[in-house]
Amino acid sequence: MILTIARHEVSSMFLSPLAWIILAVIQILLGYMFLAQVDNFFLLQPQLIHLENTPGVTDIVVAPLFQLAAIILLMIMPLVTMRSIAEEKRNRTLTLLISSPLNMSDIVLGKFLGLSTFILILVSLLMLMPLSLYVGTELDAGKLFSIFISMLLLLGSFAAIGLYLSSLTENQTIAAVTTYGALLMLWIIDWVGESISGGQSMISYLSLMQHHQNMLEGVFNTSDLAYYLLIIIAFLVLTIRQLDRDRLL
Repeated sequence: MILTIARHEVSSMFLSPLAWIILAVIQILLGYMFLAQVDNFFLLQPQLIHLENTPGVTDIVVAPLFQLAAIILLMIMPLVTMRSIAEEKRNRTLTLLISSPLNMSDIVLGKFLGLSTFILILVSLLMLMPLSLYVGTELDAGKLFSIFISMLLLLGSFAAIGLYLSSLTENQTIAAVTTYGALLMLWIIDWVGESISGGQSMISYLSLMQHHQNMLEGVFNTSDLAYYLLIIIAFLVLTIRQLDRDRLL
């Protein structure tokens, strides 16, 4: 049943123009920025030749591109997740789901899997840009893999948070605005952490930006992986409990 719900979620996304518009807009914006970064690399190349431990194409072109992509997607992902459960509530189809023999965990995991499929398509399309550089240069495959995994985990966290906030209301606008606010808070909380204990505080650890930046630089450690998995699991559990409360009402 999880796969059935996931397939329905993906098909409903692509039957509406929103998913196609989001994919097109992101490709156009980041495609322009990608070409700008490549042009900037050519301008810097004569100066880089004389430096020791010269940063490569991956550091100068790819990492900044996906740093920008994360910020753009932070603003766009609430538009993707806002309809997940809020629309079901508004159309009264959620009542049919929660009154069926299905477990709440099946419903939530199915919807999250559907969102994750969309995320995988989105990130894979974005990765085609740096992969095209293999035609004329070499890339750091390890850093490229770390960036790919980082984007999947980051957007998975966005999706889990958005799914939970969508379960709290039947108004899609409220779901989108609250998701955007929550994601922005978790993104900029790093600024507060930097002023406390030299940025090594618990507040700083909660920052989405800090963990994403580490993986963009190719630093792939278990603490960053655990952070994203805990965020995803925690908000999926909260969503399941929220739907259980709705079933009892």
